Amino acid sequence: MEGIAEVGCWVEELESTFARVAGRFARADLRWRMRDYVRGLLGQAARKNGWQLAEWAGHRTPDGFQRLLNSSVWDADALRDDVRAYVGERLGPGGVLIIDDTGFIKKGTTSAGVGRQYTGTSGKIDNCQIGVFAAYATSLGRALVDRELYLPKSWTSDRERCRAAKVPDERGFATKGEMARDLVRRCITAGLPAAWVTADEAYGQDWHFRRLLEQLGLGYVVAVPKSQQIKSLAGTWRIDQLIEDAPADAWQKLSCGDGAKGPRVYDWAAAKLPVNVVFDSDPPTHHRWLMARRSLSDPSELAYYLAYAPVGVEIAELVRIAGSRWAIEESFQAAKNECGLDQYEVRRYTGWYRHITLAMLAHAVLAALAAQDRDAIKGAAETDRSSSHSPWQRSAGSWTLSCLTHEPTATPSPMH
Repeated sequence: MEGIAEVGCWVEELESTFARVAGRFARADLRWRMRDYVRGLLGQAARKNGWQLAEWAGHRTPDGFQRLLNSSVWDADALRDDVRAYVGERLGPGGVLIIDDTGFIKKGTTSAGVGRQYTGTSGKIDNCQIGVFAAYATSLGRALVDRELYLPKSWTSDRERCRAAKVPDERGFATKGEMARDLVRRCITAGLPAAWVTADEAYGQDWHFRRLLEQLGLGYVVAVPKSQQIKSLAGTWRIDQLIEDAPADAWQKLSCGDGAKGPRVYDWAAAKLPVNVVFDSDPPTHHRWLMARRSLSDPSELAYYLAYAPVGVEIAELVRIAGSRWAIEESFQAAKNECGLDQYEVRRYTGWYRHITLAMLAHAVLAALAAQDRDAIKGAAETDRSSSHSPWQRSAGSWTLSCLTHEPTATPSPMH
């Protein structure tokens, strides 16, 4: 009986989701083709390519699926909006919006945006496409909510090549950082109930990205390189230099979330940056922080962060947000392994967006089903700490770098 109930739950959620997005497909044959395609992505086919999906769905050839992805009339961006709203409802408010990119290894030179470029998927320069993604994560789960295909300058400067891959003429070059800012704006404008943003150092070191988050009223914890500069009237420091001066009792062991082997425990140090009396509100509603994570087994292994958080936030909460970045890696892995995110055979620009969005829809259904049975996870409690010497000084329960006094320039952020 339990197995029958589980199957019923699956069917009910899937049918409810199909009904939710049906209006994006004007013709009945398109709606049924979309349903078969998404069911196939969630099915047991060894590989989620056109022929195997068609065989799984009982189609004689993959022609119908190819038309769905390449030539049929429907709006992948409108479907993306539905996916984002669905994820926000199922996973709940107050979550973390996570920005990252992933690679899709390809052969040949005709797939839109393909080229030799670095991808973390293989850990090297490879012939691939790069997608910049946003994921949303709460204690109930995580799922992908937006996507953009990165087009290198070698593509956008060759309009004939773009036209052959059906890249719109109005699509020009955009950096991954610009795409990340667009993803954040879209998600927040659409009402995704995120309270925080996190990203790796490729995005975290971008001052424009951090400033946008502050303007939107979003807290953030973003990774930055060790060479990240902190500027003030008193001088300029590299973030690793400031962390080197942290006293021993500024470090505390905290878990940034559970991993495959249990809690991920590191040593963490965090200090508030002084309030900028020229550009910040008085009294301030948020504080800026710098943070560092140190490996317990190898103290020379450190990672660095900048943060922006509401007044009164606990260090354990900032640590939790930093650790939540891995949720997008888990989303990539699940969407690729279970929903065929990377197993497409389309080469055109439109086909990429359509397949990726349908795979995101399939993955969102899995996330929604998992969320039904998952209890909310509370963050770890902040531990007590003792006082320290200058420049790290402790007041009101947190550490502050008192040596820094912001320079009142026209640039409104202290973290360049």
